Amino acid sequence: MEAAARGKRIGIMGGSFNPIHYGHLMLAEQIRTQYALDKIIFIPVGIAAHKANNLKETRTERFRMTALAIESNPFFEVSDYELKREAVSYSVETVRDLRKSLDASDSLYFITGADAIILLDSWYHSKELSQYVTFVAATRPGVDTEEFEAKIQVLREKLDAKIEMCFIPALAISSTDIRTRVQEGKSIKYLLPESVEAYIYEKGLYRV
Repeated sequence: MEAAARGKRIGIMGGSFNPIHYGHLMLAEQIRTQYALDKIIFIPVGIAAHKANNLKETRTERFRMTALAIESNPFFEVSDYELKREAVSYSVETVRDLRKSLDASDSLYFITGADAIILLDSWYHSKELSQYVTFVAATRPGVDTEEFEAKIQVLREKLDAKIEMCFIPALAISSTDIRTRVQEGKSIKYLLPESVEAYIYEKGLYRV
């Protein structure tokens, strides 16, 4: 009853997820519990505005890997919204449409990294996006908090944005490194869920 009274608190986590790994999952779970989110929606990007390779040829594979990775967590779900788009994916368009499907009392939490949030004012229609969500900027212990907070405060004032900082233990795992390891025949065990590892080998992903 309490959750219904306050509305749902929904996290949104975008990315290429090529492939999804334990760093993504740990980040999402830490933020889910810290902000008492009712669920987190993983949204694999279709055609990314900021990447030369639009990943179009691996849409099905990236969606499937994400679905496999989150299937044991009842608070996680995956959406193919951006994968179905034939145009460049912009966060503001995704969030705008998602917002229309929710109750007025529901809250959206946009999960991103510290390196991305400091560039928020360069995002497509960032001021409109800021009207729909609370940004949760994940950073790690050891980052110059004072300097980062100063940059965030400038963005809060410039965009009238709600931005929270969340300190998350760092996992030195990256999708790029996983792809390289597969290409070089190195082990990727314990870097990502076993179901995703098996899918990569079954489909022969990242071999060339």
